[in-house]
Amino acid sequence: MDQLLIRGGRSLQGEIVISGAKNAALPELCAALLTDEPVRLLNVPRLRDVGTTLVLLRNMGVQADWCGLRGEPGDDAVLIDASRVAEPVAPYELVKTMRASILVLGPLLARFGKATVSLPGGCAIGSRPVDQHIKGLQAMGAQITVEHGNIVATSAGRLQGARITTDMVTVTGTENLLMAAALAEGETVLENAAQEPEVVDLAEMLIAMGARIEGHGTSRIRIQGVERLHAPREPHRIVPDRIETGTFICAVAATGGDVLLKNARPDHLDAVLDKLREAGVQLDIGADSIRVRGNGRLKAVSFRTSEYPAFPTDMQAQFMALNCIAEGAAKVTETIFENRFMHVNELMRLGARIEVDGHTALIQGVSQLSGATVMATDLRASASLVIAGLVAQGETTVDRIYHLDRGYDRMEEKLRAVGADIERVKA
Repeated sequence: MDQLLIRGGRSLQGEIVISGAKNAALPELCAALLTDEPVRLLNVPRLRDVGTTLVLLRNMGVQADWCGLRGEPGDDAVLIDASRVAEPVAPYELVKTMRASILVLGPLLARFGKATVSLPGGCAIGSRPVDQHIKGLQAMGAQITVEHGNIVATSAGRLQGARITTDMVTVTGTENLLMAAALAEGETVLENAAQEPEVVDLAEMLIAMGARIEGHGTSRIRIQGVERLHAPREPHRIVPDRIETGTFICAVAATGGDVLLKNARPDHLDAVLDKLREAGVQLDIGADSIRVRGNGRLKAVSFRTSEYPAFPTDMQAQFMALNCIAEGAAKVTETIFENRFMHVNELMRLGARIEVDGHTALIQGVSQLSGATVMATDLRASASLVIAGLVAQGETTVDRIYHLDRGYDRMEEKLRAVGADIERVKA
């Protein structure tokens, strides 16, 4: 099993190119199931979850291949040809490692009238029920049962447009229903829809495929179903990863570095950038770039996670790592996932001072962390431990980094290129 070995205390200097967004790539790979024409995606990140999705698609009989080898033109391009789907089934062996596998349910049901998808797994950060997906598809006329751990869905003819109000804001639920509605008969209205940039990017891809969608980026999305979708006339380029961007900003700020982040979308990070400025981080914002400069010891900043456009839960752990070495005290309130403080005990092994009371963590900044062996518990927790390790005195070993590989494209290579002393080692 791989680990990351970090020798802390180095300031980061140079440039980092941001990869495509994991949370846009996964639904957009699944969206290719909606057409029998080959779909080409650009700016696809090299992630474990992307690899799992490609294997899942191939398991159905779909051609799903990288268009070039690493380092060659087309390195970040993927070609999906779903003209021959042998069996619309997503088995437990593949789905158990990645909750986003549920995103094949809507496209398969809409195009083929049937789908069998195992109930999903993924990071153990709290309950993320799929009942909203099922409820929405049933409103569109699908017959759905849960049998032996599988969601078994069928539709007699085309799905029917419906007005669907989800009980909570759900990103994957919005995406699944959006894809299904694109091929439904009549109008579908999604109320309480997720507004994340990745949802908008998916909608833009579907529009390029011939879908009729309005209101994406707001809480109400209207979809006029069409009989058939085609491949985008030009390859769709996946939006830059705002969470990777925010993670590297925290890493640079924590080390007092000076790094230019390229291929970024600053407009997708307003809430995070505001808090970083409040902490004392110097940010120079360009149209597609962010220059980050640490400016002495930072100030601890309180924040509360919520749905986009508020502060994202996916940045909570990384910003907490920043607060651990900041001056003063801060309160962090997590409102999205009930188990998303599992990184706290590991940060405390490095010398952080944190108290947890229910959904709130109280952080008292310390002047220095010290290296230790820590264990990653989920994707974003992994990133917080890397940030803490970059500033800790001595050596930090981060174990179970397969979580990190699920959502960060060659993170240690990007950090090493800007001066970090970090390497991947075998346990």
